[in-house]
Amino acid sequence: MAEVTDTDTWSPTTRARNGDIELAYDRFGERGGTPLLLMMGLAISRFWWPDGLCRAFADEGFDVVRYDQRDAGASTRLGETVRREYWRMLLESGNRKYTAEDLADDAVAVLDAVGWDRAVVFGHSLGGVVAQRVALRHPDRVLGLVSCDAPPSDAVGYRALRHLRFGLVARNVTKRYPAGRDGDVAASLAIAKRMASPANPCDESAARERIERGLESGPRDMAGIGRQLHARWRGPRLHEVRTPTLVLQGEDDPLVRTSAARAVAREIRGAKLVLLDGVGHDLPPACWKTVAEQTRQLIAA
Repeated sequence: MAEVTDTDTWSPTTRARNGDIELAYDRFGERGGTPLLLMMGLAISRFWWPDGLCRAFADEGFDVVRYDQRDAGASTRLGETVRREYWRMLLESGNRKYTAEDLADDAVAVLDAVGWDRAVVFGHSLGGVVAQRVALRHPDRVLGLVSCDAPPSDAVGYRALRHLRFGLVARNVTKRYPAGRDGDVAASLAIAKRMASPANPCDESAARERIERGLESGPRDMAGIGRQLHARWRGPRLHEVRTPTLVLQGEDDPLVRTSAARAVAREIRGAKLVLLDGVGHDLPPACWKTVAEQTRQLIAA
């Protein structure tokens, strides 16, 4: 991880509101740069964003805010937290508590709380799908869209399956861990290790530190995962995005196939596709400079 300086600090946790929903967020380093809003993936807290990557964004002139989506991290949960490995909670359509439009509106609620009129929205994995939908639902609030390791937002339900690799999914939902905090940490660390590529393996020490900072059951919360997955979208189609768009994809991603990124880039007019060599379904130090520079070039163009 990059050397830490006095400006490499996060603000105290603050909460934005979207109706009854509270959204935990914090802000990195100095103020005054180009607004950049980070949204992490399925059931994962904002602490999974590496500090070194956020430092790279700041060095490129970005003012960085990250937040926990509803049903993740320290934000509001819309039902029970279930740490048991139940496939049915991922598949049952009755596990609907909110819409995908609500998830997009949450991002705008964070922008309002921070005081930003517009921002670059950068989403990883499921966060990338949400970012795509923010650009569709609130185009006036989006300076640029970065979709990273994410399927196209139009590919829902079984249509999304062709973009996924099922080996990692199966291992994640069938592996059993002890009850309690130790089991939560072990489960999250195992997923972090599996998401990395052989060329850039997981830094277990750094991953454990991020996990323990934001441990709120995380990827073992099958009920919360199910609620996020079944949030239905009734908004515009992906090809209607008119925001400058960057599509990033790890070439060695063990979860999402490169076909997903190609589909996103194909649907959005003028989108730039960048494949990250030796990168899995994560954001290792080897790609930080490239990711930050490509995000800056998106806005400069």
